[in-house]
Amino acid sequence: MTRPEFVIASGNAGKLKEFQQLFSATDISICPQSQYDVPEAIEDGLSFIENAIIKARNAAHYTGLPAIADDSGLEVEALNGAPGIYSARFNEDANGVRTSDESNNEKLLSLLKGKPDAERSASFVCALAFMRHEKDPSPVVCVARWDGIILPVPQGSNGFGYDPLFYLPEYGCASAELDRDVKNRISHRGQALQLLLAQLNSLGLIS
Repeated sequence: MTRPEFVIASGNAGKLKEFQQLFSATDISICPQSQYDVPEAIEDGLSFIENAIIKARNAAHYTGLPAIADDSGLEVEALNGAPGIYSARFNEDANGVRTSDESNNEKLLSLLKGKPDAERSASFVCALAFMRHEKDPSPVVCVARWDGIILPVPQGSNGFGYDPLFYLPEYGCASAELDRDVKNRISHRGQALQLLLAQLNSLGLIS
């Protein structure tokens, strides 16, 4: 019997690997949207949840398959939640072209310059959306947060994005210094994936 297939609305190889590991013990086969030449969705939502639903709906529309999408980013309390949904393009240039992770990190550090640890609290947030089809009126949505503190200087070489600046007091290191398996288990995305798996199981969509 052919395994049911879900499409992942992402071209990120790291994300795809995490999804494949999570679903490996289920009866579901996972594939990236690139396998179906799905065009990138226009992420014009104003929240992580809205953008995750937009991306899942886009993938479901072009593939005809149930779709899973995530939208994630960093919220810094002292910056009123910025960079938030704009985390990947926090320091984009005047033409709207995204710059490097290092450039985004430099901008974040400049905005927090001189602030004490008590004013450097932050959270990584991940919203996951699952849609049975593009017109699904009740998407399954799971949101998880991962709390930390923004360091004054980068630490570690693992991970990507803001990982070198995201300090975890309970582990005594930055996210970029964690073992990959540990990070995948405790991160915002790892937590959200576990919540999603539980929801899909309770709805009888996986076994």
